[in-house]
Amino acid sequence: MGKVIKLFFTVILFPKVLRKVIPMKVKVEGKTLDIRAVWLENADRGIVKMIDQRKLPWKFEIFTSQTYLDTAMAIKEMIVRGAPTIGATAAYGVYQAAIETLESKDFIQALKEKIEILRKTRPTAVNLFNATEEMLQEAIKLHNEKRKKQEIKYELMKKAEAIANREVEANKKIGEFGAKLIRDNSGVLTHCNAGALAAVDIGTALAPIRTAYYEGKKFVVYVDETRPWLQGARLTAWELEMEEIPYYLISDNAAGFFMWKGEINIVIVGADRIALNGDVANKIGTYKLAVIAKENGIPFYVAAPLSTFDRQLDSGEKIPIEERSGDEIIYVRGIDKDNKMNRVRIAPKKAKTRNPVFDITPSKYISGIITEVGILRGSADMRKVLRGQ
Repeated sequence: MGKVIKLFFTVILFPKVLRKVIPMKVKVEGKTLDIRAVWLENADRGIVKMIDQRKLPWKFEIFTSQTYLDTAMAIKEMIVRGAPTIGATAAYGVYQAAIETLESKDFIQALKEKIEILRKTRPTAVNLFNATEEMLQEAIKLHNEKRKKQEIKYELMKKAEAIANREVEANKKIGEFGAKLIRDNSGVLTHCNAGALAAVDIGTALAPIRTAYYEGKKFVVYVDETRPWLQGARLTAWELEMEEIPYYLISDNAAGFFMWKGEINIVIVGADRIALNGDVANKIGTYKLAVIAKENGIPFYVAAPLSTFDRQLDSGEKIPIEERSGDEIIYVRGIDKDNKMNRVRIAPKKAKTRNPVFDITPSKYISGIITEVGILRGSADMRKVLRGQ
């Protein structure tokens, strides 16, 4: 673990009391590090580093991406995940691709081919497509201006960093707006992981929770385990523990029971894509929670930056839903008694599976969408805000 510490020579340590909105904290060997889920480690060479989310909470390891293909693999294999983090990672991937393509005779065509590989990694999170398109348009503009190769490289690096930084700034605002919704002595339910790991830093759904906690509010977070990848049990619980925010880890099937008992007073989740009518694609199981929340009169909020809106889709019915390997359902990973990471089979050998990893929550079940420009309530609000972008 000592080697991991050395990687963070640029990290600045901040006491908890100095900031209203706290970036992700990672406790390693008695030290508290403020780091992001993904960052550009070496701008000249295009080295990208990211927290390997597959290994949390059991091991804290950093994955190093040397090329755009490494970055594409990291997105596809869920070394990084969460729509904003995927978008920022893809932006860095385009920068890496540009470095590898600068000497090509047809720079733009070669870059487009590499970008297409990045885009094929995950189909649902729209941030991936928005970020890569933004990077491509910047490259085309620079190329048409006949900029020198080093200028193109430098400007694309700045653009990728700007995309990542923009997500973090959006998360701060989401935290400020969303914290007002969390009351003292309340129960807050969240699903999957929409924290700093999923959103470069701070988080989307966890941003209001972090902000409210550091404002001194007293509440408890109910964390859905979120089968089958268990992002709630592995990642959200880990993030909350790092900051000592009170929480209960619950099985996915227990959420309705706690709503019915009155122990949950608000639901805040993230999003992977939002249609113009307010329909939301998010981790599988979100739709069920929204329906139960409405039945019990509990406000259901989605926290997401404007980068997660799909300006081309009128409704959630058109959002592509990713299906992943059935192995994620029939096997469970964990740490055994010897502290070794293993997986065990929990289903019959001939079990057939379906594994959609997102579902669509219709807008009628959503109380509002917490964004960096405020809480949007209904498609009219959304269209008005997006027209002004």
